[in-house]
Amino acid sequence: MLNQGSGLLRSTPFRLALTFALLFVLAFVLSSAIVYQLMSADLAGRLDETIRETYSVIAVTYAQSDQEDLVLSVDSHAAASPEKEQLFSLTDANGNRLAGNFTAADLPDGFSDFTASLPDVPPGTNYRAWSGSVGPNSLTVAFALSETEELERIVLMSFGWATLIISGLAVAGGALLASRVQRRLDGIAATMDDVSNGRLDARIPLLGNGDDIDGVSGQVNAALERLASLVDGMRQVSADIAHDLKTPLNRLQMILESAADKTTRGETVADELAEARGESLQINETFDALLRIAQIEAGARKARFVDLDLNAVVEAIAEIYAGVAEDDGKSLSATLVQGAPCLIHGDRDLLTQLFANLVENVLRHCPEGTVILLSVTRQGDRIVAEVADNGPGIPAQEREKVFQRLYRLETSRTTPGSGLGLSLVRAIAELHGASIALEDRHPGLAVIVGFPAKAALT
Repeated sequence: MLNQGSGLLRSTPFRLALTFALLFVLAFVLSSAIVYQLMSADLAGRLDETIRETYSVIAVTYAQSDQEDLVLSVDSHAAASPEKEQLFSLTDANGNRLAGNFTAADLPDGFSDFTASLPDVPPGTNYRAWSGSVGPNSLTVAFALSETEELERIVLMSFGWATLIISGLAVAGGALLASRVQRRLDGIAATMDDVSNGRLDARIPLLGNGDDIDGVSGQVNAALERLASLVDGMRQVSADIAHDLKTPLNRLQMILESAADKTTRGETVADELAEARGESLQINETFDALLRIAQIEAGARKARFVDLDLNAVVEAIAEIYAGVAEDDGKSLSATLVQGAPCLIHGDRDLLTQLFANLVENVLRHCPEGTVILLSVTRQGDRIVAEVADNGPGIPAQEREKVFQRLYRLETSRTTPGSGLGLSLVRAIAELHGASIALEDRHPGLAVIVGFPAKAALT
């Protein structure tokens, strides 16, 4: 429990929550101080006004220079305050008290404050007084500040307790919120720890409330999905290499052993050497293709991206392979967007290789009489290129598998190739941010590649 508490104190969410709580409390204290000062000033102003009004009510009785009425008025006001919350003093020119419940001495004209020492009055009682001349006499009216001071004390204590309560609630609320955030951060840390220990299926739990932590967690989960996919792909590639290259390597070993036997017998080995050279070239081509796919997936070729017209790339492919298709008993034609260019951002050489691989797949695996159609169209903010044929197609359950490295259909294992053509096509498409899909044409197959148009990228 102690470790959890100390961990919470060191956590960034709790420190941020505590900082916010302190700022909130500071703002409340400052606001309370301003309110207290304004209230205190208002009470003082109201008290001064009341004192002045009372003084005026008493002084007006001397309007006809009738001192008797003035004395009666002072005594009646003094009698109305038996607890001496209000003091009244009327003295003559010599300082002798004529009326009232105390004798004012040495108080200047106007407002003044003094502390009274009177019978039946608590010691240290403060008064606010107004003094002035009424005819030849001096009149002083004083009100005790005890009520005002008590009210200020109550308000001050209320602000103090409110500050304590708000501080406690702010810290407790901050700790609660911080602990919730910390639990989510701990979940992220635990997930990453699991991933570092080899559990690539671990994912960060999401609350589904769409907040920023959920957003970041979703992006991390997507990255983990991609990482798991890449690792699985590497494992699959390793298995595929071991499986698919074992046969040509064994065949190469048998050819070399046969050549060695012939050499021992003094026979010519030219045919065996030529066959061995062909096998080694095929193996080298396979590894070169794997390396090229890895480089493309790593994004190493993005530095060569330029704005280019996809129409021109497809048109060049059609011109190159039209004669090849005709010699192979097939036909190839292209339909392009007329008028405006179909601009995308990409690598011309890689895109040429993408469409060349697709066309060569059709030429290699489709029978004579197959019709190959290349097309480019605009669909909203995307430019879609399509390579379609009316050949035997690919079974639906195999269409995703054919993009795996070294994967080959059973019907194509007798034909030349390494099973990397469509893997390279997908890698190039993903490098360009393009989607790729295989669709049935009844009969035949269409490979559809959708590129973001240049206008959508800028």
